[in-house]
Amino acid sequence: MLESREITMKFGPVTALDHVSLKLEPGHIYAMLGPNGSGKTTWMKLATGLLKPAEGEMLWNGAPVGVESRREIAYMSTEPYFYSWMSIRQVGKYYQDFFRDYDPARFDALLARMELDPALKVKNLSSGMMAKLKVAVTLSRRARVWLLDEPFNGIDLIARDAIAQSIIESAGEDRIIVLSSHLVEEMEAIADWAVFIRKGVLVESCDLEEMRQRTSQSMADRYRSIYGAEKEVI
Repeated sequence: MLESREITMKFGPVTALDHVSLKLEPGHIYAMLGPNGSGKTTWMKLATGLLKPAEGEMLWNGAPVGVESRREIAYMSTEPYFYSWMSIRQVGKYYQDFFRDYDPARFDALLARMELDPALKVKNLSSGMMAKLKVAVTLSRRARVWLLDEPFNGIDLIARDAIAQSIIESAGEDRIIVLSSHLVEEMEAIADWAVFIRKGVLVESCDLEEMRQRTSQSMADRYRSIYGAEKEVI
């Protein structure tokens, strides 16, 4: 289980997360939702140990996140993080050097699905190709937790379908997948659990099927009802 207990995170005078307590259980795909600046990325970075909270604690299977948990938690950031001189094949080897759970055969299969040529250089990739590469190499780790921050950004409809199918196939009873995206309708087709964060505060964490029955709303409708006043474009 991945758990935050009363997590508070501040950047100077700005409170990015305000006493957020959240439990994520294996066997689920979570949609982490909220407008820009809600705290989604901050929560993910805390879960990987890249940031330390001002207050509270982040736990993986009951122990504080740190060096050991990083071996089981894979994180895909929104920022580019490959050297421009690398080829796509070298990106895979780079991951193989750093992560013992990296699966080169899985990487090759995902590259084929994403229609990415392993010989292409990172510096020559379009934004959409870069987005697909980031997803492919992250999912090539045999992790217990995948945190994918905006995996559909800059990607066309067909490529989004390929990524969505890869995410679904990566799910399992012993795995946790967390996705953040402004493409709420795309997320609804994949996720079975929703986490709504607003201005650093956890608004709701709910089973999507139970939510639909309780509110007669889709995830997109629920998003609009929570954030509509902020005029966030979905």
